[in-house]
Amino acid sequence: MKSVHHSRHSHKILIADDSEMNRSILTDMLEDEYDIIEAENGVQALAAIQAHISELSLVLLDIVMPEMDGFGVLEAMNRNGWIKELPVVIISAENAASHVEQAYQLGAADFIRRPFDALIVHHRVVNTILLYAKQKKLLELVAEQIHEKERQNTMMIEILSHIVEFHNGESGLHVRHVHTLTERLLERLSQKDDKYNFSPSDISVIATASALHDIGKIAIPSEVLNKPGRLTDEEFSIMQGHALMGAEILEKLPFYQDEPLLKRAYEICRWHHERYDGCGYPDGLKGDDIPISAQTVAVADVYDALTSDRVYKKAVPHEAAVQMILEGQCGTFNPLLMECLRELAPRLRTELERTAPAQEPHPELQRVAEEMLKREQPGASKRTLQLLEHERMKYNFFAALTEELQFEFTVSPPLLTLSTYGANKLGFPELIMDPLHDKRLTVLMAPQHIAALSDALRSTSPGQPVVTYDCQLNLNGEHRWFRIISRAVWSGDDDPPRYTGAIGKAMDIHDSHTHLAELQRRASTDALTGLLFHAAAKERIQNRLAERPDGKFALAIFDLDLFKEANDGFGHMFGDRVLTHVARLLRQNIRSGDIVARAGGDEFLIFLEYKKGLERIVKRIFASLSVTFEGFPISINMGVASTETVGFHYDDLFRAADNALYTVKRGTRGQFCFYDPSMQGVLTALSPIGADAADSDSGHPQEGGKEL
Repeated sequence: MKSVHHSRHSHKILIADDSEMNRSILTDMLEDEYDIIEAENGVQALAAIQAHISELSLVLLDIVMPEMDGFGVLEAMNRNGWIKELPVVIISAENAASHVEQAYQLGAADFIRRPFDALIVHHRVVNTILLYAKQKKLLELVAEQIHEKERQNTMMIEILSHIVEFHNGESGLHVRHVHTLTERLLERLSQKDDKYNFSPSDISVIATASALHDIGKIAIPSEVLNKPGRLTDEEFSIMQGHALMGAEILEKLPFYQDEPLLKRAYEICRWHHERYDGCGYPDGLKGDDIPISAQTVAVADVYDALTSDRVYKKAVPHEAAVQMILEGQCGTFNPLLMECLRELAPRLRTELERTAPAQEPHPELQRVAEEMLKREQPGASKRTLQLLEHERMKYNFFAALTEELQFEFTVSPPLLTLSTYGANKLGFPELIMDPLHDKRLTVLMAPQHIAALSDALRSTSPGQPVVTYDCQLNLNGEHRWFRIISRAVWSGDDDPPRYTGAIGKAMDIHDSHTHLAELQRRASTDALTGLLFHAAAKERIQNRLAERPDGKFALAIFDLDLFKEANDGFGHMFGDRVLTHVARLLRQNIRSGDIVARAGGDEFLIFLEYKKGLERIVKRIFASLSVTFEGFPISINMGVASTETVGFHYDDLFRAADNALYTVKRGTRGQFCFYDPSMQGVLTALSPIGADAADSDSGHPQEGGKEL
């Protein structure tokens, strides 16, 4: 038997039970608030679900039924994907642990044992429907946010790329054409060969990254980019440099280096001018050594360059452009990509005519929007739910940034919502029904603290809703002090206002000190090299000298002898890489107790403790830094001073090491030497006032860094 009550309410519930008495009792409990559909076995239940899937809000399901039992219904709902959007509450006298476990494994949202209490059934039905409605709304909001984020990201990438195009004097459609061509070629390539089985997500990432293929042209002089005539060999060499420049720009980004989009963009920037036969640039890669992303963008780039007007040429017709590429007149390309181009050629022109960005929203988002337009103004409870969902999104975002336990509590229905970070930290689900009676919460927070915080929140007013409460929380057996800052939520439509719940966060007071230490570390560290700033290093060294007045310490100052040539000959980005490499070598070749810092520009300092053999230690460090980096020889000048010679005042040590450094720079550069008192006036001698005295300096640095 199957019956449908006439629609009077916004939610429909299916009751599937072979006992008419049970169906009747449940119907009497719920029909005042919900429309009821009945089914007397599993087969009828599935038919009812299929017929009313878009209208149903909940299924109340018995396990033992003829023709098909409740487990069979759950399995069928899983096969059809219905279990993801339609909650099922099991109501059964079969209360064996194995039955309960199987029901939950098959996706049941809740399990109520018979005989049941009417209040419990009503409470769980209401909570389950609200919970799933809230989850569905959240999914829709997340989908909309993702769609908007992708649209904004694509727009920003295209704006950046069009800036490059404007600098390059191009039409403004080149980026979109390359995007479309790349997308179509990859789709066809995926169909032709399992080796290139790209997912839609992969294709989207590569096509989006293609917009950055010519970003390196921003560094090319406009007179070279927009020269109407033939480029000279020198100008062509400059033009070719845009591939490496673009890759370097992306490589130097301080963030997102592990993101697939940036990795693909780097491949495309650097290698989209490589050719399959190895005759391209900048690295002369050959065949499949060239990433397929760069190979695909290369074909798209060449095609659009041929079919577009440029300052140095007229556009070539579509048919002629395709023929030129296929015949190898524009270089050699992957044979499979050539097949794809040949197959796409008949409809390629039509594809490129649709150059305007798609404005239609995702079909699911369109459906949600239409639904919302059809609805009348939502009631107070729905409006409150929408506001809570909006707040939840904000809390999760800020919780991810601050690593705080953030929460939201509603009185009716009694529901505690934790931020994703908070749930993971505590090992709790994100949603907890009836939290004031949940044992997990009372283990976390002693009942007296829960009661005290609840009373404090209820004692607030709409004008003064904030409560700060310190207490210990039990995190996995460890009691730690937390500060809970909560804001009571009061209804705005009632007179007098009604307390409806609270939002707040719990901060680990111990962890706050850790965060402060991290901020202090960042404030004392050079962002480029990761080494201490001079001032921070000086403070640490002074403390060490004061703590160990009986120790032996040395301070070495060095600079890069040819650093100006690195900047002038290879650019400041290369110079930054040299400095970063030197910092890396320093960290690799010092002991854990040594202190290293960037003193400024290309100058560094090393503070170390020794027992004996100082010259051997310095020689080892000096040798480790005197290397070649990407073809550039790193030569350093180093001056060293020790507490045995100078004493235990930092300023005296620094001044002495600085005198020794300048002694090296006045003599045989690319060496190290130790300070002795004869160098005391070297810096004064180097100044304009002491220029005459410089000629009479008695310091004589020896080869190999021997002591002066």
